[in-house]
Amino acid sequence: MTRTILAPVALLTLLAACGAPPTPQGETETLTEQLMALVAPGQDMSNVRIESDGCYWYRYVGPVEVTYLPLLTRDGRMICTRPQ
Repeated sequence: MTRTILAPVALLTLLAACGAPPTPQGETETLTEQLMALVAPGQDMSNVRIESDGCYWYRYVGPVEVTYLPLLTRDGRMICTRPQ
C-alpha cells in the first residue's frame, strides 16, 4: 500500500523539479503512461499543453465553448512541472 501512495508522489516531485517550458502555440504534449495513471477520469488527454504556470492543461469542448482546463489528479490536485 505504501508503494501505491509513494509512486504518484515521487512522480509529481520529479515533474516539479524539471520545470518544463510552456508548450508552443498550436502544439500539444505527449503524456507518459505514469502521468496518465495519475489523471482523474473524464479529462481528454488527447490535447494537453503546458501553460506558462508550468501546469498541464487539457482542451475541454463544452456545449457552448472550447477552453483549456487544468489537468487534475484523482484527488483534485493540478499536475505541474514545477512547484506552485
